[in-house]
Amino acid sequence: MTERNAQDAARLLLRGRTALARLPRAIEALTGDLDAAAWRMRPAPDKWAPLEILCHLRDEETEDFGARMRVVLAGGGRFAAIRPVEWVSERSYIGDDPERVRAALHHLRQGSLDLLAAIEAAPERLLVTGETPGGFVLSGCDLLAAWVAHDALHIRQLAGTHARLWASEWAPLHVGYAGEIPYPLPE
Repeated sequence: MTERNAQDAARLLLRGRTALARLPRAIEALTGDLDAAAWRMRPAPDKWAPLEILCHLRDEETEDFGARMRVVLAGGGRFAAIRPVEWVSERSYIGDDPERVRAALHHLRQGSLDLLAAIEAAPERLLVTGETPGGFVLSGCDLLAAWVAHDALHIRQLAGTHARLWASEWAPLHVGYAGEIPYPLPE
């Protein structure tokens, strides 16, 4: 899609909405049976716990992808600055309530899907651009494609965290027989 056009945007919009709709089901599958302790367990000291991942996704829904998509759909302009990595500690994600966060994320994602459904008849609106505080120009198409990839990366992160927590719980059993477990334990 180097030369973007309305037809490309329409195809991306259809496929992107379908992909974004998967997130709540994936989160439920990966976190539905976590107990209070597991929500807050980090797979390694410098990695995020499941609760921190969900808080990140919730805030990205409103302050990154959702907010930036709204700028594009309003005609473009400058995007607000964001600091998602710093938010983890600044906003004390680890102390949040997992069920409240999961419910908020599901609700916000539905709002995002509704926003995208509202432009189905005018997908060319995704061709409009906005600019980050650092001067990086992104179209609505760029944002939507990145949003789907962002979801996939955090689903992978949740799955890897789940595998590490499971392997740690059942050590010294040879869980590694299944394959390489993400986030190796320090020696």
